[in-house]
Amino acid sequence: MSFDAAWLIPSSRWSSDFALATGRSLAVFTIDRGHPSRHGANLGGIPRVVRGRVCYVGNREEADALGRKRGIVHDVDRSRSLACESAILVRVVLPDASADPIDPLEELDGLAATAGVMAVGALTQRREAPDAGTYLGKGKSEELRALVARHDADVVIFDNNLSPGQTRNLEKLLGVKVIDRTELILDIFATRARTYEARLAVELAQLEYALPRLKRMWTHLSRQTMGVGMRGPGEKQLEVDRRLVEKRIHELRGEINGIERRKERTVAGRRGFMTVSLVGYTNAGKSTLMNALTSAGVEAADKLFATLDTRTRKWHLPSWGPVLLSDTVGFIRHLPHSLIASFKATLEEARQADLLLHVADASSPWVFEQISAVYEVLTEIGIDAKDAILVLNKIDRVEGPASLHAVVNRYPSAIPISARSGEGLARLAIAVSDALSRGFRDVEIEMGVDQGRLMAHLAEHGEVLSRRYHDDRVTFHCRIPERFLGPLRDEREVVVRDRASR
Repeated sequence: MSFDAAWLIPSSRWSSDFALATGRSLAVFTIDRGHPSRHGANLGGIPRVVRGRVCYVGNREEADALGRKRGIVHDVDRSRSLACESAILVRVVLPDASADPIDPLEELDGLAATAGVMAVGALTQRREAPDAGTYLGKGKSEELRALVARHDADVVIFDNNLSPGQTRNLEKLLGVKVIDRTELILDIFATRARTYEARLAVELAQLEYALPRLKRMWTHLSRQTMGVGMRGPGEKQLEVDRRLVEKRIHELRGEINGIERRKERTVAGRRGFMTVSLVGYTNAGKSTLMNALTSAGVEAADKLFATLDTRTRKWHLPSWGPVLLSDTVGFIRHLPHSLIASFKATLEEARQADLLLHVADASSPWVFEQISAVYEVLTEIGIDAKDAILVLNKIDRVEGPASLHAVVNRYPSAIPISARSGEGLARLAIAVSDALSRGFRDVEIEMGVDQGRLMAHLAEHGEVLSRRYHDDRVTFHCRIPERFLGPLRDEREVVVRDRASR
């Protein structure tokens, strides 16, 4: 999209920047490698330092070309104009906070950029306990107010979760909008939801978050007129009646429960196909991998939470045959509990899958921590990931062979790939075929000839190799996934005997 700088000048705090780029298609980007100042100057970019990172406002076409050629340009956000909100990022470090190597403010900055907000400053404080009134101490609160005034910031974003009272007190003190990490993630989800199911899930999570606050409304309003924390279902700022919100929450839960029941039947009713589900940290490249394996044509973008809606496509494994491959919503550290509950139906694909592919970004400096965070979320939602195949994606973007060697050494059973270039995909297909084969049990199952329901279960979920009749009994020699043997073992009149693997 092209922006006329003269048109943008009246509404932008960066009018001098835009004046230098009249008539050009603009981008906000960072130079991730090489010589930032030289590359930025070559692109005609105007530098802005944000917490030690140099961002440039420059020509989009030239930035895209350099990014494709050298892989050093990262487009901060392609979806919004540069006349976006500016924010101060805040984090309070408490004694019980884990020694997390992931830079929380760096990740929060990425979330803010995804929401169309540019960070212009940051503040960190260590405290024994949060202040009951403002979370920060009195002195830091005053320092934050001065920082907001100095940068003329539009919003303050906390990496911590705030109580309704703390949010109100801070907004009164600072004179600007204050949101916390949960509200920021909910806002991003509101802009990303595409299907009816995902929109319901986001709306429910937003309303449950807003109910004790009652500062934002649940009815729809054009997203163009509101900023971060004010979009999606629940964005029009009105006097909200608590009973209306509670009624809407009740309605949404009923609709989502119905979707969950239909989803369970849909997933369980996929006869004759093994199912494989992609899980992983947000922006790990799951959608790109799905496109590479299935030509699915799903949106794959270098941004957080590009995929909220589950998509399922056939994947033809050379040594196995067709299986069903599903893409799911990405995870992140401290994913809001309300979102996890709301997206239960969407995550049903992963819960019911025969095999999980855990996709990780091998080029991330925090790849180990992101892998651990995904396992924690999977455990929280009741998904057993002990047999998941770890897929180390983006190996073409890892800085040097030594870095890749360190990641692979940490996870020797992982499959290193590049979904974008295709490297390693053949090996991945073989690993998936082998894992699916190991998941089958070679058994003999004896039952009465009148057990039609159990025979149908066996035919639906297993491969019958032979059968023998004797009097009023029948014995099946079959291969069947272990998880489908449970209902058969529980039947009093059924005998299950293991055979040697084929």
